[in-house]
Amino acid sequence: MIHLHPHGHTPKRVVVLGANGFVARSAVQLLSNEGFSVLPITRHELDLLKNSAADELAMILKPDDSLLFVAAQAPVRNNQMLIDNLRMASSVCQALDNQSVSHLTYISSDAVYADNPDPLTENSITAPDSLHGIMHMAREHMLQTAAMVPICILRPTLIYGFGDPHNGYGPNRFIRQAIANSDLYLFGRGEEQRDHIWIGDVARYIKYVLIHKSVGVLNLCSGVTITFAEIATTILKNINCTSTIKYVERSGPLPHNGYRPFDPSLCRRLFPDFTAAQPSEGISTCIKEFLAAR
Repeated sequence: MIHLHPHGHTPKRVVVLGANGFVARSAVQLLSNEGFSVLPITRHELDLLKNSAADELAMILKPDDSLLFVAAQAPVRNNQMLIDNLRMASSVCQALDNQSVSHLTYISSDAVYADNPDPLTENSITAPDSLHGIMHMAREHMLQTAAMVPICILRPTLIYGFGDPHNGYGPNRFIRQAIANSDLYLFGRGEEQRDHIWIGDVARYIKYVLIHKSVGVLNLCSGVTITFAEIATTILKNINCTSTIKYVERSGPLPHNGYRPFDPSLCRRLFPDFTAAQPSEGISTCIKEFLAAR
């Protein structure tokens, strides 16, 4: 991973594909608030599955643009979703073949990595075992080989924060349940250890990558593993509610063998003035945002 602009340089314009998504909305808000020129493009404005999508996108792009590609159907649950996501990436590749840009940032996923008992790094083996991971791995290869522009691939671990539409197992779901005075249901004993990253930090890393015109692969993580039981307990301590923790028997093996740590060394070396929030800090901020929106 290198910075083509080591001292930082604000892009002339940032074009965001998939602007209605969880990550993209946060990035657009941060960039706009900090004075960036941003062109958010939603699926309703440009459907990347349309036959004309590549031509339409090429007409929008300019040579000095920075393109942030976040558009996806996720999580990928079946073969058709996989195919559609690859078609979307193909449209972007074709557009860039017709109209190049200054820089491309693709939001991938930690799902591309094989399980490993050691902390995952950017050099860890990529061997996805899910359709979601396969989709991102394929997209990465498509963009790296077909899009002849400087590219940065960001692989965030589990993202949490206000505005997540998926209500996935973890902080967001637990916070919503606690606010509603509903019980929090954990698989097994909630013993699985995972790295989580707050959405605000993901948006800030995106900003830094754009400013420095970073090229290469970077994992976005907090560098701290925490169990789902610890997450649930922390949330109940910080929300005045009648919720309790309940346990559900697992129907299969522990995901990732129950442990998926990440090494944040590269993030800290590349961006020494910024450190992602630790789980307690990020969850506290997340709770405040959820409560303020009631």
